[in-house]
Amino acid sequence: MHIKPKQKLECALYVVATPIGNLSDITLRALETLGAADTIAAEDTRNTKHLLQHHGIGDARLLALHQHNERGAAEKVISLLQQGQSVALVTDAGTPAVSDPGAVLVGLVREAGFRVIPVPGASAAVTALSASGLSAPHFLFYGFLPNKSAARCGVLQGLAGHPYTLVFYEAPHRILECTEDLHAVFGDEREIVFAREITKLFESIHRCKLADAMEWLNSDPNNQRGEFVLLVSGAPERAAGLDAATERTLAILLEELPLKQAVQLAVKVTGANKNELYQRALQLKSGAE
Repeated sequence: MHIKPKQKLECALYVVATPIGNLSDITLRALETLGAADTIAAEDTRNTKHLLQHHGIGDARLLALHQHNERGAAEKVISLLQQGQSVALVTDAGTPAVSDPGAVLVGLVREAGFRVIPVPGASAAVTALSASGLSAPHFLFYGFLPNKSAARCGVLQGLAGHPYTLVFYEAPHRILECTEDLHAVFGDEREIVFAREITKLFESIHRCKLADAMEWLNSDPNNQRGEFVLLVSGAPERAAGLDAATERTLAILLEELPLKQAVQLAVKVTGANKNELYQRALQLKSGAE
């Protein structure tokens, strides 16, 4: 591995992605940036020290920046930038500010007029998606769902109709109850992929129907261990035609109003397509099905 000699970095905040498990999953540019930065703002300085030592970077100046002190630490980072220094931001794993600390810092640094430079690399969501086999052309990254079941189900109900692959993060101590809620809201037939311990020694990727998900989790205690990326297939396409509630609304309005007025009011009430409602109204008026 060839790493360029240490060079002075431009005064800026460098948002540096680090490995999500395997310490070899780091880019040459990330190593060069971490080796050259005047200060490294780290979610957990102990974890970052281990990463730096593994790659032979031993003299870095570290500053703790995590979810409990982000605003206060951001003031220190901005002060360093005002002195012309360079600061690299890292979290314990993956890309900072994506379901990890960093977004507040980035926003404040931008407001202060300093440049923010991304140094891309590992992301658990994209890594899991690439190995899932789910073929929908679009995905919606949600991240961590609420801890409580009622709030979690409320969020899931709002996502239930989306045709995109849904991507969540989940901790091992909530994996059972979270999967139960996914099954309860999304039903039996949608598929789920459990991407567990991605890039680590006990990595596993399992795909099944939601109807079978709890059986798989309970079949081996190891299936419930580690950090999870959960991917759920999108909602199936709705069959062509009007839904039952819209049909009922249109039929009631046709009993009381002329066809044109009934269709206009039905559009306002249901939000359905005007042309589709009009064609269906003609069929109902003529007695056709």
